[in-house]
Amino acid sequence: MRRTIVMIIDGEPFFRAGVRQALSQQDSLEILEFDPEEGEKTTIEQIAASSPDVVLLDIGYPTLRGLDLGRKIARGFPATKVVMLSSNPNDDDEELFEVIKSGAAAYLRSKDCIPTELIDTIKRASHGEYPINDSVSIRPKVAWRVLRQFQDIAAMGMTIEDITTPLTSKEVQILTYIAEGNTNKRIASILGISEQTIKNHVSAILRKLNANDRAHAVFLALRNGWISIEVDNNGKYRGDRVSLRTHPDSSSLG
Repeated sequence: MRRTIVMIIDGEPFFRAGVRQALSQQDSLEILEFDPEEGEKTTIEQIAASSPDVVLLDIGYPTLRGLDLGRKIARGFPATKVVMLSSNPNDDDEELFEVIKSGAAAYLRSKDCIPTELIDTIKRASHGEYPINDSVSIRPKVAWRVLRQFQDIAAMGMTIEDITTPLTSKEVQILTYIAEGNTNKRIASILGISEQTIKNHVSAILRKLNANDRAHAVFLALRNGWISIEVDNNGKYRGDRVSLRTHPDSSSLG
């Protein structure tokens, strides 16, 4: 069985040793360490040579200098998932928002993170999941900022990917509820169906849109004009004013 390669990138040897110790009992993991003080170019070269599945990267609180490196890793090595680790002692919506924009798969505050959570996050990220969505779902202000940014991108008229498989009206409805910030459990309650059924629909949506995660699916839907998000006079998100729009090439999206 192939082991998951995890690279720890942190300038503090003591911290790297602590993380290695926390992961040492996992036979399924192969742990590598690297000191980013050796230079960004060398760090990128090490990643290229080692092809890690997951990179645990220090965000560099409070300077956030790790964000730029994380962004370059996410863009240059799409098969390597970045898990941002922060020593920030407080919940920080601004920091989380910046991490989301960097393309990281997950965000953990080391103060509150226990070994089992770190291990679970690594496993999920290595399997293609984006645990950072869990952080967004409990932080409505951050979720709204992400959606507003997607709106701005959509307004710029960027190139639309070719979507060969249309969504059903039910899938568009569910995607709209996702855009409003609802969890699968809440959507299931609204629609009167099981949470597993919602999960199945979400999986189908991600597959059809070739989306990485729920947020990416919402972005595609906004950009293609299948759903729209309106705000009130104060610039606040109105969850009751998310509307469906019919895809011009598919009657099944009405």
